[in-house]
Amino acid sequence: MKKNLPLVTIITPVYNAQQTLERTLVSLRRQTYEHIEFICVDDASTDLSLAMLRVFADTLAAKKGFSSKIISHATNKGVAEARNTALNHATGEFILYVDADDSLETDAVECCVQEALDKQSDIVYFQWSLVFQKSERTMLQPTCTDPLEAIQAMLAGRMRWNLWLFMVRRSLYEDYFIRFIPGANMGEDLLVTLKLFVHAKRISLLDRVLYHYRQDNVGSISKVFSIQHMREVETNIQELERYLLKSAYAHEIGAGIDFLKLAIKLPLLVTGHKVDYIRWTKWFSSSDRYILQNRSASLHTRLLQWFASKRQYWAVRVYYLLVLRVFYGVIYK
Repeated sequence: MKKNLPLVTIITPVYNAQQTLERTLVSLRRQTYEHIEFICVDDASTDLSLAMLRVFADTLAAKKGFSSKIISHATNKGVAEARNTALNHATGEFILYVDADDSLETDAVECCVQEALDKQSDIVYFQWSLVFQKSERTMLQPTCTDPLEAIQAMLAGRMRWNLWLFMVRRSLYEDYFIRFIPGANMGEDLLVTLKLFVHAKRISLLDRVLYHYRQDNVGSISKVFSIQHMREVETNIQELERYLLKSAYAHEIGAGIDFLKLAIKLPLLVTGHKVDYIRWTKWFSSSDRYILQNRSASLHTRLLQWFASKRQYWAVRVYYLLVLRVFYGVIYK
């Protein structure tokens, strides 16, 4: 591998992940690109995760072009601070995230680097798959020609904002002082991803499935927010709103932030619990007037939200039973 190729830093936050960590580390170790810095941050795990990371580092020692940094927090600080720790130790030209229960295609890094060099991209994004216990579903990201189009797509719900979908030039983090808010561990990737896109000059889509996101627990599709989680999301949303409205794209956002708030609270409508439906009506309630305006959201999603806004919880419950229990519970096992 040529020495002038850019170094890529892969960041993996880890907390009590011994049941899934092995497949993740195997996919990292098998990368065909040979100029990678692996940074794994163990966030005070109480299982064998740290020991597994040390074995991983030992196996990389003999591989030319690979290096590793295993960092251990003395106390559990949450994923936001784990990612900050990794960023503060990163030296690569590009940053890529891989969660501790997911996996990469073996040539994922190589393909992303080639795309970045060919297109002079600050951010390369790609397709992904949702992996269930017995099946796998391909998830497609839209083609966006510039950062503003991508920001609008993310706000409207047409494009995912998860950090593991993007290889990003590290200078965007450093030049614009972009980090995660300590303790705000829900919605943290949304905040950072959109900040990065605000400052990117060129982006490009690599139209291949490169990332496999594990969804072993079908029930977790309908993620339940605790009160603490909701506060953490609010912290990140408030910071994002402030940031966007001070950015060069402030006049292009329109109702996008309200569309985003509706998307953020949508999981409360797919839990099967009336108490969550009631919490939905109170959370970001000023955005409810935009329910029928976001044409990027599916018709059934808009109808679900409309019924909830009218306190027609029986309809919300029917949706839960048909879609979550039948569609996901049977088709995507």
